[in-house]
Amino acid sequence: MDEKTTGIVSYIGPIGLIIAILMDKEKSPFTRFHIRQSLGICLTWIAIYAIVIILSNIIGFMGMFLSLAYVIPLIMWIMGLIGAAKGEMNLVPVLGEKFQEWFKSV
Repeated sequence: MDEKTTGIVSYIGPIGLIIAILMDKEKSPFTRFHIRQSLGICLTWIAIYAIVIILSNIIGFMGMFLSLAYVIPLIMWIMGLIGAAKGEMNLVPVLGEKFQEWFKSV
């Protein structure tokens, strides 16, 4: 797979992320950039899910309105996927810079 395709695959959920990591034998900077962004988005999604579940149990039905927070990682995912498809290394909004910092060993 070329690096652009591998970058796109990294945004196809956790399985795509694993495939992208395994397919990037040359450790391409482009692919690694998108792997870090995708990993950060997946973990953000999981964190928001956990927070929504916990708060829904604490404050009841009103906590379900917190599920609107899922829009943030969705927008991040769309922008990351579009960037990979265009062959660009644009940081996703909000946490993109932090993802590069936190996951620099990936």
